[in-house]
Amino acid sequence: MLHPLRHSVALFSLMFLLSAVPDACWAHVAPATEKKLTDDPAYNQAVDLYKHGKFVDAMPLFERLAADHPSSPEVREGWAWSMFLYAATLTDLEQRKKARARARTIALQAQKLGDDSQILHLMLEQPEDGGADTKFSDRKDVDDAMRAAEADFARGDLDKAREGYLRVVLIDPNNYEAPLFIGDVYFKQQVYGSAGEWFGRAIQIDPNRETAYRYWGDDLVAMGKEDEARGKFIDAIVAEPYNNRSWVGLTNWLKDNKLELQIVRLKDRSAVTVKDEKNINITLDSSLGKDDPNSAAWTAYGLGRAAWHTENYEKEFPNVTRKRRTLQEEAHALDLMVKVLKERKDYAKTLKDLDPSLQVFIKIHEAGFLEPFVLINRADAEIAQDYDAYRASNRDTIRRYFDEFVVPKTPAAASQ
Repeated sequence: MLHPLRHSVALFSLMFLLSAVPDACWAHVAPATEKKLTDDPAYNQAVDLYKHGKFVDAMPLFERLAADHPSSPEVREGWAWSMFLYAATLTDLEQRKKARARARTIALQAQKLGDDSQILHLMLEQPEDGGADTKFSDRKDVDDAMRAAEADFARGDLDKAREGYLRVVLIDPNNYEAPLFIGDVYFKQQVYGSAGEWFGRAIQIDPNRETAYRYWGDDLVAMGKEDEARGKFIDAIVAEPYNNRSWVGLTNWLKDNKLELQIVRLKDRSAVTVKDEKNINITLDSSLGKDDPNSAAWTAYGLGRAAWHTENYEKEFPNVTRKRRTLQEEAHALDLMVKVLKERKDYAKTLKDLDPSLQVFIKIHEAGFLEPFVLINRADAEIAQDYDAYRASNRDTIRRYFDEFVVPKTPAAASQ
């Protein structure tokens, strides 16, 4: 489960950004007869309540604001998210489902008005009928205690919510969400150092979940520790690289620091079709000339994949009934590609004639990051199945790959 706080932060960035739009621009988003949002005292009151975690109190204000400002996507979003959290305070399951379903409907209205925020997409991921309650534990006493603490959080009673989460820590020390949410409450109360300590406790319980790393990164940003935050955002992706939410913290960090992710995309110029061991077809890009070094590279790649299927697959995976594309196969093919290129007598001369992305990949290969490159830059649904096993023994290698090749450093850190 994602806790509301990070999304309330995302929402407020959006709301205050829109509030700062010059007056002349509002004519493009609201009818002339519609009162300007920034001149409405109710808007400022709703934002203040929202900012302080009083979602239940903010909800009716946003509802009235939506009637007065029908063209405002940020008002609809505030209304939807407040209602989504309000659902946690209801004791009846069906009422909770109805509240979440209505929140999603209002979020759809915000989307039609142009909203495209992270919090909006979180709500749109929910089932249309409101879905089932999040289950925090198979133990009823733990689940009930977490649910009660969540209701206190939605009402804005942060001290009581923290006490509720702490009660869960005492009765179930292995519950991940309880220390995570304690840290979240401390973050909301701007007690940043304590927040980080609790995020660290959640990571000790489960280092392969991304949320605590990402929350800790936000905590470090709030303290002005940008380079340490960068490290936590990288850790979040190492934990769960194929979860879109893992990238949210890093994406925001890059944007705030005016930096761009350095992801190398190899343009495949050969296709390998495997029907069975005797029917493996390699098709080379027709635009590649005979003497083009890129042609030699991608021919080697195709041959490498075909050879691995026929010579290595059954040795590595003796009990499989259906073959798939694997980390080992892709790494073998890319490794062969580099070896074939380097064995050419004119390699040093023709290196500049390779695709730019291939030139960068060769540097990545030379640095020892072939497998992380495959798992991050080349993974499909089949290759991704090999990630957990590789991470178990090579976590630091994956992290170093991100640190050295994928995520740029701030100018101050880069100059050190």
